[in-house]
Amino acid sequence: MNRDMATYVEPPNGFRQRGKHYYTMWQTLFEIDTKYIPIKPIGRGAYGVVCSSINRETNEKVAIKKINNVFGNPTDALRTLRELKLLRHIRHENVIGLKDVMFPIYRNSFKDVYLVYDLMDTDLHHIIKSSQPLSNDHCKFFLFQLLRGLKYLHSANVLHRDLKPGNLLVNANCELKICDFGLARTSQGSEQFMTEYVVTRWYRAPELLLCCDNYGTSIDVWSVGCIFAEILGRKPLFPGTECLNQLKLIINILGSQNDNDLGFIDNAKARRFIKTLPFTRGIGLSSLYPLADPLALDLLRRMLVFDPAKRITVTEALHHPYMAGLFDPNNNPPARMPINLDLDENMNEEMIREEMVREMLHYHPEAAAYPMGMVLER
Repeated sequence: MNRDMATYVEPPNGFRQRGKHYYTMWQTLFEIDTKYIPIKPIGRGAYGVVCSSINRETNEKVAIKKINNVFGNPTDALRTLRELKLLRHIRHENVIGLKDVMFPIYRNSFKDVYLVYDLMDTDLHHIIKSSQPLSNDHCKFFLFQLLRGLKYLHSANVLHRDLKPGNLLVNANCELKICDFGLARTSQGSEQFMTEYVVTRWYRAPELLLCCDNYGTSIDVWSVGCIFAEILGRKPLFPGTECLNQLKLIINILGSQNDNDLGFIDNAKARRFIKTLPFTRGIGLSSLYPLADPLALDLLRRMLVFDPAKRITVTEALHHPYMAGLFDPNNNPPARMPINLDLDENMNEEMIREEMVREMLHYHPEAAAYPMGMVLER
């Protein structure tokens, strides 16, 4: 038996639920709708396992993500609900599509959630780590698609807040899609989100590292700059070991900042810390990336600006000369309406479960007729 392929199994308790069948992959049981035939596992994370699959009704290949024991951790349950709510509203070539959310047998006691996405071949993290050469055109095309997807998200009022190479899925034809919206927020201007961990540290903007209360779309632009640098140099630009070390690495490369560039720091202790760092002129990006296109470095410089107010916007980046010939303003309509994701962070399990079921019903309106679940079959 090939341990890397999906294996059909009998139901664990001997009862086959109507409309479901059972497979194991990487010692994980999948109870999935019969229209999906799993092929093999393709990824694993803290949440669970992802497998490739065929939808036999449409013959298209999809990815199924099983989120194990979704209510075991309230933060994970909220992240899952956030992803469900956001992706239902988002339709863009450069953002992952959520095609289906499987309806559970028992809506009042389900533990696992199965999400069905577009199937992609790999992610940018694997490409950067590989020995595959990347031409200037590759770099430019990846960056263009990332900015294009982000422009759409920002027009819908969405901050991604966790952009990194592993959250950018890529196909063999170099098509790129942004994924993982568990940390995303809708920016309502006055909201303050500093209560929780945001953005993997290496891609975290200075204003987040410095505990600033107000931040906006420019945090995503900083992350894009870090990702772009990593594509050019095939290694992370700011691989900090902890928060203060992260800031030191940034200042070492960008150079010491003058008082005008520190005005955005609303935390006195954080501002004092920055001022205690020894003076440095910084390191020129052209010496770090001697083979890079000068226009690429100019755009990178404008993204990696310490003061968020002086950082280039996504729209400005798309109009930069480096993107010439790729960006067509007429072919990039904004989102039809802003998304308001007003989630109560203190919801209990029962409330989150009800909200999840409400989201699932958008994909399975027929299930509204089954208030408690579905009939057992022997």
